[in-house]
Amino acid sequence: MKISVLDQAPVSEGVSSAQALRNVLELAQLADRLGFYRYWVAEHHGSTSLACASPEVLIGPIAAATQRLRVGSGGVMLPHYSALKVAESFGMLSGLYPGRIDLGLGRAPGSDSLTASALQRDRRQRPPDDFFEQLNELLAYQWDRVPAEHPYARLADLPGRPESPQTWLLGSSPQSGIWAAELGLPYMFADFIQAAGEPVCAAYHRDFVASDALAAPHSGVAVQVICADTDEEARLLASSYAMRLIHMHTGRRLDKIPSVDTALRFFEQHQLPIDSLPPGRRAIVGSPHRVREEIEAVAAAYGASEVMAVSIIYDHQARMRSYELLAQAFELQVAA
Repeated sequence: MKISVLDQAPVSEGVSSAQALRNVLELAQLADRLGFYRYWVAEHHGSTSLACASPEVLIGPIAAATQRLRVGSGGVMLPHYSALKVAESFGMLSGLYPGRIDLGLGRAPGSDSLTASALQRDRRQRPPDDFFEQLNELLAYQWDRVPAEHPYARLADLPGRPESPQTWLLGSSPQSGIWAAELGLPYMFADFIQAAGEPVCAAYHRDFVASDALAAPHSGVAVQVICADTDEEARLLASSYAMRLIHMHTGRRLDKIPSVDTALRFFEQHQLPIDSLPPGRRAIVGSPHRVREEIEAVAAAYGASEVMAVSIIYDHQARMRSYELLAQAFELQVAA
């Protein structure tokens, strides 16, 4: 089973957004040394607590600073962009870093409705819900399937050829799994957003249709993982994540990832256990042995051959340590 990293570039209390981006590079270099397989960066807009609004801007520096990792987006929110522009951008990255670039695609806005509106070039009307058409256009460029008589035919000669990214469809709902199966794409389910994806992945495996890119179904699951030397220490670290989720669930905004002290005061004030999570949310929290057991159980339930660990932890050094312990738990191949 491949173990990878999904980095949302968290911005903690007392830390600037610029420092949070530099933390991404430091963590990516550590993940490369520790033997993680992929390193994906997320896309969020209008957020003061998550720093990455443009995965393709971070992917280049991460790939340049590492040697073994596959580097990609988790994911590009395609409805905001031209399919051709995304295909060209990731074609260029693939040409620069052959065999190492992943293009993970999502259809969520990655923002609130106001921010999503501000991202649109034409704000006179709501953009159409045409993700499936956009996705097919992008794949036609990548797979050189634009019909010869089509006016866009010459545009399939993307920069970076003959290299191209490995394209994944991401999701947390049944529809994304249906499209991934129909188009023959690898599929990553966001369990950390909606912890009920086992039936979605089962349907994906059952209904998969082979494509130019993939002969058999290939799926992964992205989970929230917080690992520490002891279960108790991990629970304390996870309190920051839990407080943030509760605020999101109730429609309240947190400008930054709260410290453990801030979170503990919050849970004491509201008389809640420090590991309280909103309905439908899951986090794997504990010592290395416990974390490995729970990750393996989730992967088995999903039929997933890959797991991506996303970790929202207030302290950057504690987040680095969490991934170190995770690598040790799964006996990843550390670089010489």
